[in-house]
Amino acid sequence: MPNCTAGEMEFGRLGRRVIEANFRGGAISSDGGVMLLRQVDRRIGLSAATAMALNDPRTPERIRHELRDMVAQRLYGLCCGYEDLNDHDRLRHDPLMQTAVGKTSELASSPTFSRLETRATRAEVVALNRVLVEQFIAAQPSIPAELILDIDASDVPLHGDQECSQFHGYYDHYCYLPLYVFCGQAMLACLLRPSRIDGAKHAAAVIKLLVTHLRQAWPEVRIIVRGDSGFCRQPLLRWCERKGVGYVIGVARNVRLHKRVQAWEAELEAAFSTQGTKQRTIREFRYAADSWMIERRVVTRLEYGSLGANPRFVVTNLEVPAADLYDKLYCQRGEAENRIKEAQLDLFGTRASCHKFLANGLRLMFAALAYTLMQRLREIALPGTDLAKATAASIRVKLLKIGATVLRNTRRVRILLASHHPMRETFLTAARALAP
Repeated sequence: MPNCTAGEMEFGRLGRRVIEANFRGGAISSDGGVMLLRQVDRRIGLSAATAMALNDPRTPERIRHELRDMVAQRLYGLCCGYEDLNDHDRLRHDPLMQTAVGKTSELASSPTFSRLETRATRAEVVALNRVLVEQFIAAQPSIPAELILDIDASDVPLHGDQECSQFHGYYDHYCYLPLYVFCGQAMLACLLRPSRIDGAKHAAAVIKLLVTHLRQAWPEVRIIVRGDSGFCRQPLLRWCERKGVGYVIGVARNVRLHKRVQAWEAELEAAFSTQGTKQRTIREFRYAADSWMIERRVVTRLEYGSLGANPRFVVTNLEVPAADLYDKLYCQRGEAENRIKEAQLDLFGTRASCHKFLANGLRLMFAALAYTLMQRLREIALPGTDLAKATAASIRVKLLKIGATVLRNTRRVRILLASHHPMRETFLTAARALAP
């Protein structure tokens, strides 16, 4: 039996040798790749910008942990897989995490982080969303000609007595309903909302703020808003039309729309009966719902197969051929759903265990900022490598979770990484790309 009570463990024998283990290896870290995060952070200034957006009411002469250091510690921890604040009670002693943050002494503990979260305000959450946009603008190497903003919502399951906890019929559990906006792989907005609301609530206001901010940086940029039928609402469509913003947004099926495409579906049904293979076509027509003030262009994708008809409808103000608009533009919005999963699952964007609603909003923002840090690591340091298109979870496992011995003296800090790590060349490539 392993002698675990004394910290000693036995794992049998290897030939004549007894296999023993303990936790007295000294200054060894399992997160050797955290230094890559440090280099990315130093280059883009993410933790510093985040700290500037947060209010610090502490008495200056009593501060042991600067806000910038706390933000860096929290973001690096999320990227390395430490989702709970309790993890930092031991992580604060990790010499490599201390080095990455920029300190040689103990880092912040879980109670210190808890106080940071519980004093969160709505103004801080808004300011952190502004940091996401500013990071995106600063990351562009040149003025973009066109930006496509993907807007979508997802659920954050709740299992306690959180503020604003409400039951959602579609997801069949108590949850929050955060709103996300992406441009490619970059997250531009992340807004926590209660779940018993219209899924498009605040969407028009968020898009308005984003477009205003982006056009301040690039007045001539063409902007297109893309979303599913849950965001087909008059305030958003009308605002886009007034401000010269393109949109391609799904439309929920209804009886009137089915009547408009009935003749085309009959043609597909006849062709299916003759040929025995699924039939598909893309058509368009003008349509106005009862709540619409004007007729708008609607593109429909019609299919008929063994399960019958399967129509889809999209409303748009773009002058793009119908087939290209549906297949090459609208269908690409599914990529944003993958990015939401990455932010929620890989960077713990569903960890809403605080009682206060705004504290959970701040936690969601930290996950969004950690996603931004990982996305910029992938963008800056990993092009052309095996991890160029990897998810945050894959990058963590293959590049960040590396055993390392840390030797510190008065003159230098030496980090001795595992000699036989299989991603050694990729790590070297990333480190060279991030060199000052």
